[in-house]
Amino acid sequence: MNIVIYPQEQQASGGFDGGKITEQKPIGFPGEGSAVKRIGPLFYWAWAHAKVEGFIPMHPHQGFEIITYMVNGQAEHADTLGTQSRVDAGGAQVMQTGSGVSHSERFIGPDSEGFQIWFEPHLRDALQRRPTYNQYEHEQFAFSGEDGATVKTVIGEGAPVELTADVRMWDIELSAGKTYRHRLAAGRALAGLAIRGDGGWSLGKAGQSSLVSFAHKDFSVLGADAGETEEALLTTDTGLRMILIEAPVQVDYPLYPKR
Repeated sequence: MNIVIYPQEQQASGGFDGGKITEQKPIGFPGEGSAVKRIGPLFYWAWAHAKVEGFIPMHPHQGFEIITYMVNGQAEHADTLGTQSRVDAGGAQVMQTGSGVSHSERFIGPDSEGFQIWFEPHLRDALQRRPTYNQYEHEQFAFSGEDGATVKTVIGEGAPVELTADVRMWDIELSAGKTYRHRLAAGRALAGLAIRGDGGWSLGKAGQSSLVSFAHKDFSVLGADAGETEEALLTTDTGLRMILIEAPVQVDYPLYPKR
């Protein structure tokens, strides 16, 4: 298994509303300078903060499947489908933008914090579908784990979010000294952003257990070796909260060119 850590300076950054919303981008848009350009259908990943309130006015999207997942504060959403909604911490707003939709966003604090993440389905097919909007509250998601490890499935088995793109997403919280195990099939990659605390990755294989450490705000990308399903171990000495996304490295449809 390959494990690469990208510190904050190798990620992109951005902002909106005169700097009221600031963003750290593990995967940015073309030309924004992030070291990781994409991971299969995982096209874009921004971690947004707004101390009080920040607004992004109406703008259009097509094709992509976009999730706004809130960690703290609230997010308001309005769109040309007639939607007016607000989601609290732990909730998600999901757009399958299809043939086209415009929306606006407002991050409401104090200390609003959340993610906007874009996934890429087969765009030619997606453009033929009507756009949709769905919202999910924290309590609707699936939770598992015990003894200091909590796993919230945001996208994947047991979660209410259903996308066309072949992706999975988890919100992981570990107490100090605890471990999370993740089995990664050949041809798939696991990306993780440490939003609280720090920790390390090691492998489940005997004799290959050297620790690859990461710090708060670092971005981890793990890839399984060809032909093998491997187990990665996530550990922390201090306590950790990490957002994980799994996606195939290759898909059987053309992806939007990104440089």
